[in-house]
Amino acid sequence: MNERIKELRNKLNLTQEEFGKKIGSARNTIANYETGNRNPSNAIITSICREFNVNEVWLRTGEGGEGNMFTKISEDDRYSLNLGKLGITENEFVKNGVNFLAEADPEKLKVIEEFMKAWLGIK
Repeated sequence: MNERIKELRNKLNLTQEEFGKKIGSARNTIANYETGNRNPSNAIITSICREFNVNEVWLRTGEGGEGNMFTKISEDDRYSLNLGKLGITENEFVKNGVNFLAEADPEKLKVIEEFMKAWLGIK
């Protein structure tokens, strides 16, 4: 499991410290998981899976390879999960952005959508 925790963290482009903060663990604890010096508890495994939408079977066993790393969710569920994350943020930019998007008229939303797609390279 140690290699998969490291693979996941790298896939998410997080440092050990950033990864640890998201699941309530210290950087050195994450380092110990990744080197195999320590095994994560069931509670930590649950936290990893919940926070990062990770398939628990993959995390524990590696079954299905990298293509099975994340839990498959519907677009509606993805939307709900992301909306929940946005609802608890303390980031003022995110709060203002959510309010702006919710209150913008359809023409402005279309312009913003086209800009974001072009900026992020999404077709």
